[in-house]
Amino acid sequence: MNIHIYDTIVVGAGISGIAAAYKMNQAGYHDYVVLEKADRVGGTWRDNDYPGCGCDVPSALYSFSFAPSHKWSHLFAKQPEILSYLENVTRKFDLNKKIELNNELKTAKWDQAKAIWSLETSKGMYQAKTVIFTTGPITEPSLPKLKGIETFKGEMFHSARWNHDYDLTGKRVAVIGTGASAIQFIPQVQPLAKELFVFQRTAPWVLPKADMDLSDAAKGVIKRFPMIQKTWRGSIAQILNGINFGLRNPKVLKPINLLSRQLLKLQIEDEQLRKDVTPNFDIGCKRLLFANNYYPALQQDNVSLIPHGLVEIDGNTVVSANGERHEVDVIIWGTGFEVSHPPIGKRVYDIEGKLLADRWKGSSPEAYLGTSIEGLPNAFLVLGPNILVYDSFIGIAEAQIQYIIDGLVKMKSKNIKQIQIKKDVLDKHNYLLQKHLKTTVFNAGGCKSYYLDVNGRNFAAWPWSLKKLKQQLKTLELNHYDAA
Repeated sequence: MNIHIYDTIVVGAGISGIAAAYKMNQAGYHDYVVLEKADRVGGTWRDNDYPGCGCDVPSALYSFSFAPSHKWSHLFAKQPEILSYLENVTRKFDLNKKIELNNELKTAKWDQAKAIWSLETSKGMYQAKTVIFTTGPITEPSLPKLKGIETFKGEMFHSARWNHDYDLTGKRVAVIGTGASAIQFIPQVQPLAKELFVFQRTAPWVLPKADMDLSDAAKGVIKRFPMIQKTWRGSIAQILNGINFGLRNPKVLKPINLLSRQLLKLQIEDEQLRKDVTPNFDIGCKRLLFANNYYPALQQDNVSLIPHGLVEIDGNTVVSANGERHEVDVIIWGTGFEVSHPPIGKRVYDIEGKLLADRWKGSSPEAYLGTSIEGLPNAFLVLGPNILVYDSFIGIAEAQIQYIIDGLVKMKSKNIKQIQIKKDVLDKHNYLLQKHLKTTVFNAGGCKSYYLDVNGRNFAAWPWSLKKLKQQLKTLELNHYDAA
């Protein structure tokens, strides 16, 4: 049986996969397929449907440059609208015929003799000359390995796998973690719970969210005058550039640190609670969080903030690091995702037949411009190591895909069978990257964030400006690659 050898296989139909399909069509590059493990597109916006889920970046910027929308109901869009937007874009540009749903990648192996990728999936074998992994960094929920977790008799779920069938009304609820997801769902859970225990290992910086509803009249105006949205998009980009400048130059953020501490005095009356939620690191060292209803929720009578991590579960009793014990009916894990090693590494084998996840054990994943990994010929990763800038993920993904497609088109026109990032290019890039990260707030802000892996190395952040990143992603320079 002959297997069709595609020019390209895209793995994942979230934000990046949808953008890849659109941009390949635009480039007249049609011999590709997108494989998606789930039964609908949307990636992280499909999986994270917990109550209160929404975006931290204003909706005007959190949309594809090729598909602006005038339908957002809030300045900061909520999850159902973002998912609906992604599905509408897929329909509008007729991308569905290129997407195979319910088709999960099991393994991807490179055949050096044939210069072909072989992908084993839940629907059989696929082959392609090139592969784009658009699988995203926030896909695999992270669960702590805790003593006694198997003895818990109540209900237990992660925020990214929310159990909507379970009624929280009148229940004693433990929420573990106070990160981006937790601060969004805690205010939604609080009115339902009999008692709510919030376990906080590290107090995050939570800044007011400049959100507002957009009426039908406002939507109508935006529809009639697209220039408004274009200007709005531009101003938000400028504000984010300003934030990025501060993260790269922590001294600039000192006044904001002071201002934010003053703001806490206005937001929280109880002195002990205020002390417990005051961060002990510089603003921006961990991901900046935005919410207006989180601090009010913590001050309700049925809520107890426990400023310690959870260390043990003893039957239906949860035990914190300071020995405090509470009996609960349900545990909700707000413990984030496996981000330090791209989850795709558990399925992809390099040129030497070694699983990426094994190769990365004890070391940190590295890439060139978050896109090209050593030992992976003809393969590209979107939103890979060291490409996080405080900006819309959509904008970063679009820039990376432009770079990748530029490479694919060059390979086709010059009849190049194989390209692989040069080791000296990769090493130099990562040396400079780590050197410049040392002075950023992520490394020097006094916190232990998910940006730093077990080796204390920053695997996530980009130390320069967004403008510099987009300039470097404008074209794929073939002289940075070994081409044959």
